[in-house]
Amino acid sequence: MTSATAGRTGGAVSFGTRLQSAMRSRSALCVGIDPHVATLDAWGLSRDEAGLTEFGAVLVDAAAGRAAAVKPQVAFFEAAGSSGYRALETTIRRARDAGLLVIADAKRGDIGTTGDAYAAAWLDAGSPLASDALTVSPYLGFGALAGTIRTARTNGAGLFVLGATSNPEGRSVQTALVQEGPRSGVSLAAGMVDDVADDNRRADGAGMGSLGLVLGATLDLTDFGITERAVATSPVLAPGFGAQGARIEDLRTVFGGIADQVLVNESRGLLGDGPAGVRRLVADRAERIAAALA
Repeated sequence: MTSATAGRTGGAVSFGTRLQSAMRSRSALCVGIDPHVATLDAWGLSRDEAGLTEFGAVLVDAAAGRAAAVKPQVAFFEAAGSSGYRALETTIRRARDAGLLVIADAKRGDIGTTGDAYAAAWLDAGSPLASDALTVSPYLGFGALAGTIRTARTNGAGLFVLGATSNPEGRSVQTALVQEGPRSGVSLAAGMVDDVADDNRRADGAGMGSLGLVLGATLDLTDFGITERAVATSPVLAPGFGAQGARIEDLRTVFGGIADQVLVNESRGLLGDGPAGVRRLVADRAERIAAALA
C-alpha cells in the first residue's frame, strides 16, 4: 500500500491528514491532467485509449516525487467514451502507485441515490475509479451532499466543494444572499464555506479537514464575503495559476494567512513545451511554490 492509499480501507488516516503530509514532504503543487484535443494533436497523440494513457503517464511521471497531487479532468477522458474511462482508470492507478494523491475533477453533485452512486463510483475503495478526493458542486444545497460526505469519510477520502469559482458567470449566483435559515444574509459562497467548516470541525477537530474548497486564485475572496477565519479548517484547491493569469509569487498576497493550505493547481501552463518539457516545468513550479511560502 502506497502513501497515497494508506488509510483508505482502514479509515485510520483521514484525507486531510494525508494531504497535509504530502504538501509538506513534496510541495503544494497539484498537476492538472487535462488532455485537450489541441494538446493531444500537438503532442502527436491519438484521441483514444492509447493516446490518453500516454498523456496521463507523462504528467504522472513528471509529478511523482515533486507534487502533492494530480487532478485528472474527467471530461476530457469521458469524451472518448469507454476507451477514455479505461485510460482514466490506468492513469489513476499509475498515480496512486507513484504515491500521488488523486483528485478526480468531475464536479459531481446530485440528490438521493443518484448522488450516492456518483460517490461510490469515485470514492469507494473498491471502485476501479477510486480516487483520494472528488470535486463536487453544492448548488443543489449543501445538505444534498450528505451521502457523498459520508462515503468520502467512510473511505478515508476527501471532497473539494465549489465555493468561489473564477468563471464570470458564477459570480452573480455565488454572491447572491441566502434568504432563509442559519446562513441568512450571507452570500451563497460564504454560506457554503461555513457549512464546510462546520462539518470539518465536527469530524476532524482542529486539524486540516477532509472537506476542502475550490477557491479561484484570480479572485478577491472578500468580494464573496469569504474570510480567512472561515476557511481555516479546509484545504483549498486553487485553480487559475499559469494560463489563467494567477502568479505563484502572489500566493501570500492572494490567500494571506491560509496560503499554507492552498494546493496550487496548474494544467495548461505545464504543457506548452511538449512532453519533454513537462518534468522541467513541474520542478520549476514546485520550487517557486516553496520560495513563495518560505
